[in-house]
Amino acid sequence: MAESPPGIPQPLEPLVTRVLARNASPYTHTGTQSFVVGGSGAVAIIDPGPVDDVHLDALLAAVGDRKVAAILCTHTHRDHSPAAKPLAERTGAPIIGCAPLTMDDEGPRADAAFDIDYRPDRVLADGEAVAGDGWTLVAVATPGHTSNHLAFALPESGALFSGDHVMGWSTTIVSPPDGDMGDYMASLDKLLGREDRVYYPAHGDQVDNPRRLVRGMLGHRKQREGQIARAIERGTHDIPAMVAVMYVGLHPKLLGAAERSVLAHLIDMERRGIVRREGATWQRM
Repeated sequence: MAESPPGIPQPLEPLVTRVLARNASPYTHTGTQSFVVGGSGAVAIIDPGPVDDVHLDALLAAVGDRKVAAILCTHTHRDHSPAAKPLAERTGAPIIGCAPLTMDDEGPRADAAFDIDYRPDRVLADGEAVAGDGWTLVAVATPGHTSNHLAFALPESGALFSGDHVMGWSTTIVSPPDGDMGDYMASLDKLLGREDRVYYPAHGDQVDNPRRLVRGMLGHRKQREGQIARAIERGTHDIPAMVAVMYVGLHPKLLGAAERSVLAHLIDMERRGIVRREGATWQRM
């Protein structure tokens, strides 16, 4: 199903409505997708997005005269969680979901800096839930993109709100020091073992065959690891040179993200005894 324009509520199924924020970029695709979950009674809002009064008004218009029972955040990059605070002030709803995380991020995407003002009223651990009128949202810990990333399962319909862990348009950025490739791969394996009917990601179209996509993402990352290993064997030992070989034709604005991804792979390979670091260069073990 194609996305509606920013600010226009788009019903996806009886319990789910999508509202697109106005923050399109090379790293957010068409923007952050917020979700209103619920029927005629109280609702939850997932990933309220960046602070933007127009987007907040659109979310509240989608809610209408229903009560907002909970505001949930998958993680605390600032294209996802900052609007939680003003939304809570306007609705009185508690902020529930991922743990707070504040750190310096040397990654390439300015929109993904961490939200230093995020203060949840309740943090959900893996398997914990929040429920409302005819809906339940169960936390599924999916670290990797960030260490505090959660997805939310809606057992009433078989949907999973996958945040940035699995997106509908691109693989996610895994940017050290907080992003962790080993955790990301383990979280993909975890999702592969589930039987969710559909994913609603924070960026891009809904995913109607989620297990097939997850298998493809696992295969893609394993292929990247193989490319890195072969590049080192052929004498390419620093990250910019690896990216030049592996990402031919990549848009210059995305080079930084590619370098962070390769670094994440190398750190994971180092932990597993495949490569070793020598200053700014990498060698096979």
